[in-house]
Amino acid sequence: MMRRIAVLDAPTNLGLRPPTSTSVPGCAKAPGALRDHGLLARLRARDAGCLTPPRYDPGDWRPGDGVCHAREISGYSVALADRIGAIIDRGEFPLVLGGDCSVLLGSALAMHRLGEAVGGRVGLVFVDGHSDFRHPGNASYVGAAAGEDLALVTGRGQADLAAIEGRRPYFRDIDVVVLGIRAQDEYRLDLQAAGITTRPVPALRAEGAARTAQWAHEQLADCAGYWVHIDVDVLDPAVMPAVDAPDPGGIAFAELEILLAGLVDTPHCLGVELTVFDPDYDPDGSYAAEIVNTVVAGLAPVAAPGAMPPRLLPAGPVAPAPRPGNGRPPARDVLPGPAAVPAPAVAVEPIGPAPTGDGDDPSGADGDRPAEPSPGPSGPGLLRRVAGPEEADDAAPDEAEPDVTRPGADIA
Repeated sequence: MMRRIAVLDAPTNLGLRPPTSTSVPGCAKAPGALRDHGLLARLRARDAGCLTPPRYDPGDWRPGDGVCHAREISGYSVALADRIGAIIDRGEFPLVLGGDCSVLLGSALAMHRLGEAVGGRVGLVFVDGHSDFRHPGNASYVGAAAGEDLALVTGRGQADLAAIEGRRPYFRDIDVVVLGIRAQDEYRLDLQAAGITTRPVPALRAEGAARTAQWAHEQLADCAGYWVHIDVDVLDPAVMPAVDAPDPGGIAFAELEILLAGLVDTPHCLGVELTVFDPDYDPDGSYAAEIVNTVVAGLAPVAAPGAMPPRLLPAGPVAPAPRPGNGRPPARDVLPGPAAVPAPAVAVEPIGPAPTGDGDDPSGADGDRPAEPSPGPSGPGLLRRVAGPEEADDAAPDEAEPDVTRPGADIA
């Protein structure tokens, strides 16, 4: 039996600031650009359609007004959660194509609903070049949900985004694993204080992508399942500059492929979202082709003939005690929410040990696996995944290192 992938477009750019006063962020074009490179056909995926976002219009937003587009993002998140839930109800594996990182709010809402329905908790593996942990407790003001998404989904921030349907937090701090942030991330100490487990790029590369995926499984052993968020700015801008906030010190395409394959190679992985690719910075489509190659190879375990779908087994307790020795604080109580939604067609079982073998402020402040690459410094020498014979026509030629400095690029 195999798990069928369903691809859902979520082309929202509501969580980013305008690149210039007369333009809008281009990441809304990402799903179409990826589809143009044969993503659905190569994944043999079902087309789950497109959830069209509200119009991008910051209007007269000013610092201190809260998160820009908050009302629109909240409504879009509810609709996105409905669509993701329907895909999971069919026993399928959702692949959500963003859009900016604010799509995580809709995914998080869907996962909280699912956790409530099965009587357990769903975790989050957050693969991102930035922690996206800006919130009113550590910043003078907030403004762009794409730079605050991890804070919002862990219950920090204004209620119309952090507590949709009275659910707060969508993910507990102890149920989040952050991978791929830069060593000097602005909010790294805040993550540590919150008890959110992290593995920045130096540690990820030293341990290896495959072992890091296994480690992430182990960190979420108390959860009934988990969701995977991938912001392509986790990649080094030497190989992927087509993002709104390129930041040196990232990983290579080959490492992302291995990491993704390890994370999805279990029935406890409930779905994946891909965010922040901006085709406006990819005029010849070469980066889109590289992303598609990586995603297709990384998701191969999901649709493999022997892949196991989620199993109809009861989940564990709603709030188990923190694991001894993990250095995390006790979990906070969850605010009461509405009545449980009907149980989905598929449920999940508690995770056991894994087998062996971004964001920006609108004001401007803001089956076989490839061999694992050897750790090394980032930069032009980073490994790029080599396309197989069947992918030769889609693979882009190597290019000189691009200029990653753009006027108005944001820093999360």
